[in-house]
Amino acid sequence: MSDATLMQGVAAPLLLANLDTDQIMPKQFLRIIDKAGLAQGVLYDLRFHPDGSPRPDFILNQSDFRSSKFLVGGPNFGCGSSREHAVWGLQQLGIEAIIAPSFGEIFFGNALNNRLLLIALEEEKIAALLADMDDGNHQLTIDLDAMTVSSAQHSFPFTLGARHRQMIVEGLDMIGATMQLLPEIERFEAGHDARYPWAKVLPAA
Repeated sequence: MSDATLMQGVAAPLLLANLDTDQIMPKQFLRIIDKAGLAQGVLYDLRFHPDGSPRPDFILNQSDFRSSKFLVGGPNFGCGSSREHAVWGLQQLGIEAIIAPSFGEIFFGNALNNRLLLIALEEEKIAALLADMDDGNHQLTIDLDAMTVSSAQHSFPFTLGARHRQMIVEGLDMIGATMQLLPEIERFEAGHDARYPWAKVLPAA
């Protein structure tokens, strides 16, 4: 086991069913031309009053959970529109993994392609993890060698595709993972150009 395959941290329960990407990243925070500065917008209407002051009752504003690395969510987490900003913002806020019974399909792909780990567990297993956290220990451990998520008293297996596991362990997004295949891509291009020289794309003058 290495540091790259072991994730440990505080897990914040956010047990809202059908939490959609519009709630995760409201539209007013989408007016950017890059990925920077999105942490402030994450769950904005849940985290802040209309005047911008923090809502003290919201879980991520409570002292025990301000440094959370994980979220424990409700079913259909991340449903709604396809905005990738929701994933980027969660990562900028420090979230490294989300555990929930199910996820919105597009959010699921966006998250894993950007190295935000999503773990689908049955509701009774999530309840067991949360019961342990009620004792004041809010830590969870995710082991990417054993493919388990564990609390103080429970450990449950989860599944993750080999490609996405590699991306998370090696710190790669989809572009980085694709660039690892560059030698194969270049060999394919060379073979294609040799077979179909009339179709070769010439460099710009």
